[in-house]
Amino acid sequence: MTVNAAPPPGSSPIDGKGLPVLEAQLREALNFLCWPGKDWVRPRDGVRDVVIIGGGMCGMVAWLALQTGGIRDIRVLDRSAAGREGPWLSYARMETLRSPKELTGPAYGHGGLTFQAWYRAQFGTESWQALDKIPRPMWMDYLQWYRRVLDIPIENGISVDRVEPENGLLRLHLSGGAERSILCRKLIFATGRDGTGLPNIPGFVKGLDRRFWAHSADEIDFAALNGKRVAVIGVGASAVDNAAEALEHGAAEVRHLIRRRQMPRINKMMGIGSFGFTAGYAGLPDEWRWRFMQYSFATQTPPPHGSTMRVSRHPNAFFHFGKAVASTAEKNGAVHIGFADGSAHEADFVILGTGFTVDPMSRTEFGPAAGDILLWEDVYTSPEDEASRDLGRFPYLNADFTFREKRPGTAPWLSDVYCFNYGATASLGKVSGDIPGISEGAAWLARAVAAALYAEDVAGHWQAMLDYDKPELDGSEWVPSELPGDTGKGKVA
Repeated sequence: MTVNAAPPPGSSPIDGKGLPVLEAQLREALNFLCWPGKDWVRPRDGVRDVVIIGGGMCGMVAWLALQTGGIRDIRVLDRSAAGREGPWLSYARMETLRSPKELTGPAYGHGGLTFQAWYRAQFGTESWQALDKIPRPMWMDYLQWYRRVLDIPIENGISVDRVEPENGLLRLHLSGGAERSILCRKLIFATGRDGTGLPNIPGFVKGLDRRFWAHSADEIDFAALNGKRVAVIGVGASAVDNAAEALEHGAAEVRHLIRRRQMPRINKMMGIGSFGFTAGYAGLPDEWRWRFMQYSFATQTPPPHGSTMRVSRHPNAFFHFGKAVASTAEKNGAVHIGFADGSAHEADFVILGTGFTVDPMSRTEFGPAAGDILLWEDVYTSPEDEASRDLGRFPYLNADFTFREKRPGTAPWLSDVYCFNYGATASLGKVSGDIPGISEGAAWLARAVAAALYAEDVAGHWQAMLDYDKPELDGSEWVPSELPGDTGKGKVA
């Protein structure tokens, strides 16, 4: 008699069975849930119900949430080539993700759509248990599978250059495709970390020839840094990842020039992350929302342990604290860096690990109307010890992710534009960009879009109710009879 060996602890029937098996199970589960939802939105000739800008993680889970709610007429546009959506294969240079591997991310409540299911179907339980963090390129492989298995119709190579109101609709001016413009009812900016801003370029590099510096979000020729003295401004995640790339490509030295006196060590937001925070943050008074985010910004999220070790294991890597850069200038073919404390340093190349701004005025898509967008600085004055110019530039959003006008009546069409990217953080929390809360944010967004579309067409839905005449009974289900003893005296003429 053959005795089957016990499966490894924590094993699953999909382990090592391959993606086709997982995909079959996922499709069956979606069929059980009658996915996608019933198509109920009333069509308008020549007008798309929803356009999503961005085909990365945020855009795809937004599409999934809308489809689940029966909103079918959606276009997803991304300016990048297929497989290059988001930062994962461009300016994201970390070896692994920071997020724990178990997080469900954009799965939207479907176990078969998680990274864990995708990984274990291919490599099994033991490999999963041995995996520490998710390798960055592998995360992109997973997102590409997510797109394929759901058949998300992303249109690549198309850029939305300008948004303008037109007779109660939105006119999107496009480039990169055959169409010059399209009309839609609702527009979702699922544009990631720089979705309402641009790379933060400090004033101290103004006038410095572009040959001598790059931002961490730029395409950088790291091979050209072989043998060079590199200065990296900052010590956040992107700063250390770029420093590591320079070191691994043979830089003679890499020196982190850090304004802070000490290395940030604690990710404060990690300590309070919960469904309660995700669900409750947006409903808090302004002073509490500001306090949470300002403290998070002020204490700064530390670079990941692995990324920091990737730098510090090199003997020619250095961390210099209390070195706020005040100026840069070219001298004899090198960069002279002046510090606020009066000291100076010389480097061959400077990498700015200075993050991104959040400022709708920097986004060309809105044109002059960017100045009509209400910002936190327009609404809230913080206590002196909680001041933050950067936080003040975040858009002050409605509870449904839509932008608000500075002055009522100047740009009412902004209420049809949804900020489902990093710019929503100050108003609604971390539900529109980070892996932990992205599915909750997508569900929230889909309900908001559905509610708006329904309210706009309520007269048509009412008429449809009046017109509906499909009987569930045909009259053969009963026979009328007289009540015994009824003489008819009680009948009303």
